Amino acid sequence: MNKQIDFLAIGDIVAEPFIRITDAEANCDLQGEHCKICFRFGEKVPYESAEICYAAGNSSNVAVGVSKLGINATLVSYLGDDFVGKNNIESLMKDGVNIDNIKIVPGMESNYHYVLWYQNERTILVKHTEFPYSFSEETPEAKWVYLSSLASNSEEYHKQIYEYLKKYPDTKFIFQPGTFQIKLGTEILRYIYERTDILSLNLSEAKRILNTEESDKIKLMSSLRSLGPKCIVMTDGLNGAYADDGENVYFVPVYSTHSVESTGAGDSFNSAFISALILGKNLQEALLWGPINSMSVVSQVGAQKGLLNREKLEEYLVNAPEDYKITKIK
Repeated sequence: MNKQIDFLAIGDIVAEPFIRITDAEANCDLQGEHCKICFRFGEKVPYESAEICYAAGNSSNVAVGVSKLGINATLVSYLGDDFVGKNNIESLMKDGVNIDNIKIVPGMESNYHYVLWYQNERTILVKHTEFPYSFSEETPEAKWVYLSSLASNSEEYHKQIYEYLKKYPDTKFIFQPGTFQIKLGTEILRYIYERTDILSLNLSEAKRILNTEESDKIKLMSSLRSLGPKCIVMTDGLNGAYADDGENVYFVPVYSTHSVESTGAGDSFNSAFISALILGKNLQEALLWGPINSMSVVSQVGAQKGLLNREKLEEYLVNAPEDYKITKIK
């Protein structure tokens, strides 16, 4: 009999070279929104540095974050049989993530995204390899399942994941929609949303999913819950994060506003928030864990360098500023 999995993450792995840009401009509208990064067309653009981060991507980042917090994490994903894939595997093994469910596909290239890092923000050039997705019926029961970014040929794969979840009704399911999953729309993925225990996303993703310009967080989360999820967790950058469990709406501020660059802020939040729940914390306690992990990650380059272990995270929590607390807003 296969042993039950504590935490199972499903989603694409990517390698990300961070290119530090110095000679560019960020053009924004009068409200400081809808910004675009601009370079001189047809010229050579100097850069300051470049650093490759392996085993990145939403699901991989969260699996690594959960593992660092002391929970056994397994990742279901696909890689090409190339140098990039080999380095991804080595990185995951180093961080204690179980790789038994990662499939190496001969003749295919591993995902390789380019991160243009300008000031404290990043723009990512993405290209998802369309792997031959197939969810194994022999995958053991997991206590918690986390699903995020997949390539555009994964619609059938989502159905297979759903069939797996139907087999195990006690499994807690967290969904963080990636670019393609948002593009598919809520009607096509309605069965996924309806099975979701926790829907995790940021404010701009919420608006895209609902196809609205509504900015009232309480209204947005209520609309998202109408799709089926039992609980909504929504981050809003430096403006803090919210959780709506259907009865109460809670708010938590950021732990610190210092940031080197923002890659992995949401993933690190999720890994700490989910870990707290797995460890038996309630929603409010879990909500306090998320921003601490994010604070640490955005103080370094990439999505994983700053990930905290449990001892360090709890140390930050004990020494938190006086105003770092949960507010019930509904």
